[in-house]
Amino acid sequence: MASKLKMIPLGGLNEIGKNLTVYEYGKDIILVDCGMGFPDDDMYGVDVVIPDVSYLIENRKRIRGMVLTHGHEDHIGAIPYVLDKLGFPPIYSTPLTQGLVELKLQEKGLLNRARLFTVQPGDIINLGCMSVEFIHINHSIADSVALAIKTPIGTVLHTGDFKIDVTPVQGEIADLTRIGELGKEGVLALSIDSTNVEKGGFSESESRVADRFDGLFRDCDKRIIVTTFASNVHRLDQLVKLAQKYKRRVGITGRSMENVVKISQKLGYMDVPEGVIMDMKQLIKLPPAKQLIICTGSQGENMSALHRMAFSEHKQVDVGSNDRIIISASAIPGNENTITKVVDELMAKGSEVIYERGTDLHVTGHACQEELKLIYALTKPRYFIPVHGERHMLHKHAQIAQSMGHDPRNLCIGENGCCIEMTQKSLRMGNSVPAGKILVDGMGVGEVGSVVLRERKLLADEGMLLVILTVSAEDGSLLTGPEIISRGFVYEKESAELFEELVRVTLESVDYCAVHKIIDIPGIKGKIKSNLSGYLYKTTKRSPMILPVVLEV
Repeated sequence: MASKLKMIPLGGLNEIGKNLTVYEYGKDIILVDCGMGFPDDDMYGVDVVIPDVSYLIENRKRIRGMVLTHGHEDHIGAIPYVLDKLGFPPIYSTPLTQGLVELKLQEKGLLNRARLFTVQPGDIINLGCMSVEFIHINHSIADSVALAIKTPIGTVLHTGDFKIDVTPVQGEIADLTRIGELGKEGVLALSIDSTNVEKGGFSESESRVADRFDGLFRDCDKRIIVTTFASNVHRLDQLVKLAQKYKRRVGITGRSMENVVKISQKLGYMDVPEGVIMDMKQLIKLPPAKQLIICTGSQGENMSALHRMAFSEHKQVDVGSNDRIIISASAIPGNENTITKVVDELMAKGSEVIYERGTDLHVTGHACQEELKLIYALTKPRYFIPVHGERHMLHKHAQIAQSMGHDPRNLCIGENGCCIEMTQKSLRMGNSVPAGKILVDGMGVGEVGSVVLRERKLLADEGMLLVILTVSAEDGSLLTGPEIISRGFVYEKESAELFEELVRVTLESVDYCAVHKIIDIPGIKGKIKSNLSGYLYKTTKRSPMILPVVLEV
């Protein structure tokens, strides 16, 4: 039996989201989470980003199972895209997480082939030569767990996303007792969330949000519209309870929000009396003071319910001066501008908009510095491996560990794809495996690569010119055209002189080809494209995409 444990992050390091971690010992592989990420601003047309799992595809027969820490998209969102490629390994998760995974697999037509197993905090499962114990922790979604992965050389505590909430809305405080017991037994490595490592102190309790909401519901005679993360079941439950308190009826709009509410009611995380939640068509007939609408769109997403309301595209809800709109979520990095546009549009319609920057209607789901220190102190790990964060976050976390006495030789700031190799006596960076971003565009997975993105960026930045003409198959002479069409480059009616010059350059290019006996279509296209590109850059300092369409008769 090998004496070396490999931890291979395939996502979640030096980035936010796309979390996937591989634990490998001998012939056995365990996968922890399988999430998606958001596309960067220059990834035109890309819907989501998922991890590169080519290493796992090559080794799929060694995968003993996938264990999930919680149901957020950045931890489960990639499952429908990769599960079949990995040979449908068994998936172990808590009830709410499993319910969300089932919805995703059902949409992709994979549910009947998936092997899903429900676990509870305290359960232990055996996966090859390793075992996994599920430990209750607090987070901004119910049913979140940390993982104690027991290997032949020691235990790794993989926290997942977590916080320590001493007054949780539902359930109990994180199981610090069990984490402390693991520390006494001996923790080989601590793999810990770094998202909020730059924030001092402790995170606030989710229960405090209810008090802040209560003040906004009290004596309000307007319709109230609230957007928050669809997965934040605790907050949804609080909002429904406030609606009951102030005799409002509730409407849910946005597919992901509707799905989460249905699952939460089914599993008992939301106790909603009959008639409180109404169909939207019936709800909007009530007086504004009797309505509460809970919707998607906390990040300003284009297809979300709130975005459609803001831009008058929602089929049922017209917002205006009779609406108090509350955005109860912090902006995911990169989404600030999108959210601002939605807020501005809502305000332009006369709506009262209350959002996170001006109030305190959202609390984080991630541990701040003092909570992170507490977990470190309870576990006293031999090796310290910060995960789930951008590079500056991981370095800050490493500094905190060292300030608590951790030997810098026994900590590791990893890279996606780099094998972190552990024995009982050493920690080192080993060889790398393929890792990176696979882009999902509509139904296509991995079909959009760097070349396509470069072309899309060119189209977005510079536009396109389409040049259409017909030439003789015998001698390459011009028969009809050229017709030049601009898309995103210049407005044709206001650029007549430029288009006359473009026609001239095209004709010269065709004549050149005829004189030099260049009669093959690729050759003619190349000459036209080369000459037009040179002329346009010289005269306009712009480089639109040029697409010659040469027909041969």
